[in-house]
Amino acid sequence: MVILTGAGDKAFSAGYDINAIATVGPEHKASVDNEPQQTPFERGLAAVKNFPYPTIAMLNGHCFGGALHMALCCDMRIAADHIAVAMPPAKLGVVYGAEGLAQFIQVLGSAKAREMFFTGRTYKGQQIAEMGLTGQLVPAEDLERTVLMMAEEIAINAPLALRGIKRIMNVVEQPALSEVQEREAHDLVAESFRSCDLKEGQAAFLEKRKPVYTGK
Repeated sequence: MVILTGAGDKAFSAGYDINAIATVGPEHKASVDNEPQQTPFERGLAAVKNFPYPTIAMLNGHCFGGALHMALCCDMRIAADHIAVAMPPAKLGVVYGAEGLAQFIQVLGSAKAREMFFTGRTYKGQQIAEMGLTGQLVPAEDLERTVLMMAEEIAINAPLALRGIKRIMNVVEQPALSEVQEREAHDLVAESFRSCDLKEGQAAFLEKRKPVYTGK
């Protein structure tokens, strides 16, 4: 099995580089036989999600944006009680992709996922556990011990059973979108990555000011 964590105790990850955010958009996907392929970021998420054995995200510090999505791709999440989490795409002018939104809905439920994405607000402490973002919330000094205990409990089980159970769970959780729905979702994401609002969101973030959006 695999445990993912950040260095130190301040951040699991601050998320994707705002300066490079356009590189995760649809227009930056490579294509093979005219079929768009995953971006490097999407491949990273998929590698964690589809790793054949259980994975644990040890959330040792703040976790924002794409990093939180990465944590949700893990099978389990255990967090230190001092951390903060947020999903800020709407604050930046980005339409998040269908697969990612589906994962948040699976974990949080529709109402909380909508709240998180529509507001872009930051959640701390017990809020994180109550939303279902973490299975356990523990003091920072107990985090590593708690995660290792969980890992040891899992590791004594049959590898074949763990691999098979995980694979079936991933299969049954896949969102069932029609071709038309997939295309619509793709086009909405692509439109946001071409928008003036995204450029304004990036500039405002880097200049530490409030953005002025025009809806274009």
